[in-house]
Amino acid sequence: MIKKILFPTLLLLAACNSSHSFKKAEDAQDAGREFIRASLDGNYEKASFYLYADSTNQMLIRKWKKDYDGLSHDEQQQYKGADINPINIQTVNDSVTSYTYTNTYKKDTTTIRIVRINGDWLVDLKEILNAKK
Repeated sequence: MIKKILFPTLLLLAACNSSHSFKKAEDAQDAGREFIRASLDGNYEKASFYLYADSTNQMLIRKWKKDYDGLSHDEQQQYKGADINPINIQTVNDSVTSYTYTNTYKKDTTTIRIVRINGDWLVDLKEILNAKK
């Protein structure tokens, strides 16, 4: 009887834990690369893990997800198959790095800011808003 209850419970716990087992970024480049790759792949749960979670960034990532979900299956596959092309990764100071890149599907240049907060490297998308002004 105990085996019938214990085994399914352990499987459920293992499944729940595995979905949120993203590895913290080791440095700014790692955070940028992981965030960009997750975004290109449409994995917004993972992208959000590497995102500085303030209200503006949450709004921007929801918009990105909505836009991605509105793409055709073929376009999503093109993004998933795209490579990241870093153009300029510049250390601003010991806790801020600017990461400018394109991808091989869409050649648009994008700059994100990666910030170190409480020892964690996280992407701050507000740099995108600043670039549009």
